[in-house]
Amino acid sequence: MVELTAQTQNEQSTDRSPIIPQRSKLKSKLHIYQRPLTEKQKQFLDLAADKSVKVVFVSGPAGTSKTFLAILHALKMIDEKRVSDLVYIRSVVESSDSKMGFLPGEADQKMAPYIQPLLDKLTELLPKADIDILLKEERVVGIPVGFLRGLNWNAKVVVTDEAQNMTFKELFTLITRIGEFSKVFILGDPEQSDINGKSGFIKMISQFEDEESRQNGIHVFRFTEDDIVRSGLVQFITKKVKKAL
Repeated sequence: MVELTAQTQNEQSTDRSPIIPQRSKLKSKLHIYQRPLTEKQKQFLDLAADKSVKVVFVSGPAGTSKTFLAILHALKMIDEKRVSDLVYIRSVVESSDSKMGFLPGEADQKMAPYIQPLLDKLTELLPKADIDILLKEERVVGIPVGFLRGLNWNAKVVVTDEAQNMTFKELFTLITRIGEFSKVFILGDPEQSDINGKSGFIKMISQFEDEESRQNGIHVFRFTEDDIVRSGLVQFITKKVKKAL
């Protein structure tokens, strides 16, 4: 259901929020699992929670919980009725030098393998009953990056995963879809691009890593190899391989 609403319906209120088309919020309560966080992860969530922050480019190696943290914050915003939906965007680029080719089936079937990281994180963060509600009400959806034109996101959290596999043009298309009351996380690992030098992730970050961008609600947050929490072995492998690059 889409309704015209502002931050308040009270005509006597001093709230000057724009009246925009947006979907009604989730009526049920989410039961988000808690887990210990590192100080760096807490810093990221503090930044994400700032209402003035609209876009966060998140750069870091595999295993630093980029996707987990972005989805965690998205679920909190849905639970607090600050947004209505979580939109998960990912490039349909295979992370392999040997390609499988086109997948059979309809668009949702083709997209299924690419949204598996989202489903994994939902399983880590929510009981099955909550996940079923979100999926049934289509409050969590996956969209390939090539299907963004014409979209407009109001009161949604947008999590863009594997952004190092997107071109500068694709990233530009993405960030120009942002409407009112939305928050966008653009996650990438510059060391793991699979599009042969065409990645626009580093170039896009460089355009917005300044004070003027921060004043306009666009921030850059960086994780390093020291922030890898997946395992000590992954941290060792990442540092070792980086020396060879």
